[in-house]
Amino acid sequence: MTQPRQFTGDTLVIATHNKGKVPEIAALLKDHVQNFPSAGELGLGEPEETETTYIGNAVLKARAAALASGLPALADDSGVSVEGLGGDPGVYSARWAGPGKDFTVAMERVRLGLEASPDRKGDRAAFICALALAWPDGHVEAVEGRLEGKVSFPARGTNGFGYDPIFIADGYDITCGEMDPALKHAISHRSNAFAKLKARCFTGS
Repeated sequence: MTQPRQFTGDTLVIATHNKGKVPEIAALLKDHVQNFPSAGELGLGEPEETETTYIGNAVLKARAAALASGLPALADDSGVSVEGLGGDPGVYSARWAGPGKDFTVAMERVRLGLEASPDRKGDRAAFICALALAWPDGHVEAVEGRLEGKVSFPARGTNGFGYDPIFIADGYDITCGEMDPALKHAISHRSNAFAKLKARCFTGS
């Protein structure tokens, strides 16, 4: 079995134009990487997300940034997949919120979709985060983190963002929107994915 490639540089491009993501990722990897330029800061284009899986879209974005910058690049793709909706909204989680990124609209779409579903057991859901670390030669290491749970209505809580107010993680009786942010971050799909990535590619840093 081929050994995962280790990250050994001091600069990692964050393949995003979302300024808020950069400090979050930098905080998670600051013990291993010194510089975190973003694709937006470097003036790199945003590739169209044409894949049908979280891993596929993360790889697509990471490879595009690595090839364009000549540096290793990290990309993520995340969302919520609901069993009773056939896995939707999935990779389209952000798009369900529309151009205005109104997740009240997106959560209502989930509610209406489940009400129309013949299988009410379909409220099982998972938050999923895929991370892809790509090098300019095309090599990619990818991992996926998950937080299992269910969706519940009405929406509750004002912490977090996105679908947090309707998602209850297994083992809890409050939504992620009601959780203390530190607790949510500790159990989140993103935290799970980064733990896997660090174990895979940053152990020798």
